[in-house]
Amino acid sequence: MSSAPARAALWAPLLAALFLLLPGTAHARAAAENPSACALRGTTGWTDEGHDTDYSVFKRPAGTVNVGMIFVDFPDAPATESPADDAAQITPGADWLWNASYGKAWLAITQHQRWVRMPHASTDYGFARGLTHETHEAYLKDAVAAADPYVDFSRYDMVYVVATRNAAAISFTPTYVYDPGTAGVVADGSKVKWAVTFGQDMWHWGPKLVAHETGHTFGLPDLYAFDAGTDAHRFVGGWDVMGLIGGAGPHYFAWHSWKLGWTDDNQVVCRASAGSDTVRLTAVEYGSGTKMAVVRTGPGTAYVVESRRAVQGDTGVCSTGALVYKVDTSVATGYGPIQVMDAKPAATPANGCRPLDDAPFWAGESFTDSASGVRIEVLSADGYGETVRITKS
Repeated sequence: MSSAPARAALWAPLLAALFLLLPGTAHARAAAENPSACALRGTTGWTDEGHDTDYSVFKRPAGTVNVGMIFVDFPDAPATESPADDAAQITPGADWLWNASYGKAWLAITQHQRWVRMPHASTDYGFARGLTHETHEAYLKDAVAAADPYVDFSRYDMVYVVATRNAAAISFTPTYVYDPGTAGVVADGSKVKWAVTFGQDMWHWGPKLVAHETGHTFGLPDLYAFDAGTDAHRFVGGWDVMGLIGGAGPHYFAWHSWKLGWTDDNQVVCRASAGSDTVRLTAVEYGSGTKMAVVRTGPGTAYVVESRRAVQGDTGVCSTGALVYKVDTSVATGYGPIQVMDAKPAATPANGCRPLDDAPFWAGESFTDSASGVRIEVLSADGYGETVRITKS
């Protein structure tokens, strides 16, 4: 894998040239309030949608993140595949995240391509939904100890543990964040503060699983629903990889990009008091221009509108529209801290470009929440974004 500086040197001129061609991107902001007036505080005490991420607990998502990747098998599930086969399911996620961060974060993954044997059977590690922090930490501790003779863990900010495809009991992929005040996992004189332990679902989700799980180490919550027996993806569908990883339009919301520091304050239009702003939005898929308009509605709530492009429809890649969603920083991970608002068209176009939860709003359409005094109107659209008017009464 190439280094972040080398990649930036290669891509920066090309990206700059592209952004100069985008209409209205140089000075796309409306005259509005200071963006800090729309930066909400988190209140759940863990991963939520607040901007006050505790980077003594979570990893700051900036620059090069050095990741050590180790491969484990088990007495009851010895590996028969090459470590490279497993790594190929994961490593392209570094490119995905680099693009999503507009080149501001790079996962420098070092692969230690040898199988190390775990001391217990795969069925002994208790991998099931509801896996406790302590049980997960015990698994990670065994994996690190098994690999320690061959790996200098002091070199890495983060560890990826990849279980052999033969270990069906390691059924899913959880994220580990060190709990301050505990002994944690120590190797080569340093604590393993962040880790992802990849299980069988990586063969289903592929590289975008990296963006989802690593997003947790950055402080992002789950956007799918934890409660069983209901539609797990009723809150955001496939509009963000923290929700449905395999959705047709997965990316990070512009709100997440702002929270993570990848979108700058001067790319955000804020409306926290009564008034109206007309805003030219460029799609989140492009790095330049205004990324979102925010209407604050309470101490921890706001509506956000952003533009989306290049979504995979039934008949290929197609433009979408303006995505409107509500943010509530008092709602815990897995219970809907972000909820996408549906445009609910009368019929889905035949080309399949609008089936994603009927969510994007097109030119001439609008969203209104009378109780909050919020109205968002889509005035026009082109290949690069929308012009919207946000109003708070």
